[in-house]
Amino acid sequence: MRARRWTGLGVVNLRILLGFAFLPAGLKKVIGQPFTDAAKHGVFHDFLHAFFATGSFYRFVGATQLVVALLLMSQRFALVGALAAFPIFTAIVGLCWSTQVYFTASMVTLMWLGVIGLLAWDAHRLAPLVGHQIAPPADPDVDLSLWSRCGLAVFGLYLATCALAGGVYRPRGVELHEPAFYVLPTIALLPVFTYLIERHRRRRAPSPSG
Repeated sequence: MRARRWTGLGVVNLRILLGFAFLPAGLKKVIGQPFTDAAKHGVFHDFLHAFFATGSFYRFVGATQLVVALLLMSQRFALVGALAAFPIFTAIVGLCWSTQVYFTASMVTLMWLGVIGLLAWDAHRLAPLVGHQIAPPADPDVDLSLWSRCGLAVFGLYLATCALAGGVYRPRGVELHEPAFYVLPTIALLPVFTYLIERHRRRRAPSPSG
């Protein structure tokens, strides 16, 4: 399966998707915004209030999440990003299930499984760490350089949008009056444009037989 092109396309997009999941959460922490409304209470929200009160540690976790997002979206360093993302997602999964926020727990569990999938994708590179050797599998026919630029464009465009909006932007419905509202669909379309560009290049490339 690793040699199939559709699998490779799924993996590069999964890296971008998981990296993007860290962007709002990480940026909110870095700029010192609370992660939940101060009026909300309960075990889950009380934990987040206490987490926010740690100050520098709260910002450190946010900075770590942004670095992990960048590593995942870079494609070239995605394995390092997946290794760093695994304990973070594991902790979040444990928190959400133990505090009974079931919808959020379900979503984060899917992300956690996605990270496990990314680690399995690069199992041949991880095997030597535990004293095993796996023959390098065939690489999928995917232009990693092009997808790397796509990931970095998503990363940069979202941060630039938040900077112009004066904080982490999350739409609350259809906000046609907000310029930032139109950026999010553009970000969602970037992988589509990247796929079309790659397909166009593949069609124009000469065949191996000449």
